[in-house]
Amino acid sequence: MKNKLINIKNEALAMIMGASDTSELERLRINYLGKNGSLTQIAKDFKDLSSEEKADIGRIFSEAKSAIENALDEIKFNTRKVSENIDQTLPGKPVRVGLMHPISAVAREMNDIFRYLGFSVADGPEIEDDEFNYNRLNLPKDHPARDLQDSLYIKEPDILLRTHTSSLEAHILATHKPPFRFVFPGKSYRYENVSASNHMIFFQYEGIAVGENITMANLKSTLETFIHMFFGPERKSRFRCKYYPQVEPGVGVDIDCQFCQQKGCSVCKNRGWVEMLGAGMIHPNMFRMVGIDPAKYSGFAWGMGLDRITMSRYKLNDIRALFNGNLEYKI
Repeated sequence: MKNKLINIKNEALAMIMGASDTSELERLRINYLGKNGSLTQIAKDFKDLSSEEKADIGRIFSEAKSAIENALDEIKFNTRKVSENIDQTLPGKPVRVGLMHPISAVAREMNDIFRYLGFSVADGPEIEDDEFNYNRLNLPKDHPARDLQDSLYIKEPDILLRTHTSSLEAHILATHKPPFRFVFPGKSYRYENVSASNHMIFFQYEGIAVGENITMANLKSTLETFIHMFFGPERKSRFRCKYYPQVEPGVGVDIDCQFCQQKGCSVCKNRGWVEMLGAGMIHPNMFRMVGIDPAKYSGFAWGMGLDRITMSRYKLNDIRALFNGNLEYKI
C-alpha cells in the first residue's frame, strides 16, 4: 500500500504538470481526490491495517493528498495569471517528465542506507580478466564457476564479462589500504536460460568492510540494520552456515516470508523463510594475494541479488519484466 500511494502521488503530479487547461485539472482532481478517486479507494482499505500500519500509511496518505491538492491549486493559480498577461497562442516549452527504472530506484535507496552506515559507493568494469574475476576471489583453476557453460568469454582464456560484482571486491582490495568500507551495485552476466526467475543479465549488490578487529558481530549488526531500515523494523532475519570460496566462515541470510507470514507458500517453498543474500568473513587467502596482513586486518563481505529484491519490492513475478521496456512497470 505504501508503494501504491507513492506511485499514485508521482503519477498525479506528473499528470497535473502536463495539464493543458482548467477542465483537465478538474478531471484529474476527480480522478485522484473525488468520491471514487484513487486515493479515496485506498482509504477504504485502512480498516484492514493494524494500528502501527495505520499510523505509517496514514502519514504517507496525508502527504500524498496534500501534494496533489497543492499542485492543483498552484497550477490553477498560474493558469489564471498566465491567461491575464501572456498571449496563449505563443508556442510553449514541453515539460519533461522522467521516472527511474525500478532497479535504479531500489539501488539508490540501498545506497542511502549504507552511506548512513559509513559506506562509500564504488563502481568497476563489466569486462574483466580471469585474474580479478576468479583468481583473486579464491577461485582456483579447477573451480566449477569457471565452466564455459556459466561464463561468457570475449577472448579465451582471459577476457570475459564479469560473472559477479565480486570482481570489484578484488579491485578494491588491490588498490585501497585498510580501513575502508564500500558498497557496489552493478550488472553481471552468465550463460543462463532466460525464464521468469533467471536471466543472463542480472544485477547484484555487494559490500565489503576491512579494518582492525572486525568480527562476525559487525557483519551481523550491519546486515540486520539494513534489513530493518529497508524492509521494515518488524521483519525477522536468520543467519545459517553456508559455503562461499571468498569467505570463511560463510553464512546465508534469510528473511521471513512477507507473502505468507511464515505459514508456508510457493514463494518461500513452504519454509517460511526467503533467502536474501550470502555473506561471511573475508578469506585470509584474499588478503595475502594483495599484501594485507590477515593477522592484523579482518573484514566481511556480502552479496545479494538486486533483481530479486526489486521484484519483491514491486510485486513482480517475472524477472523479464525488468528488461522488456514495458512502461506499466514504471514507479
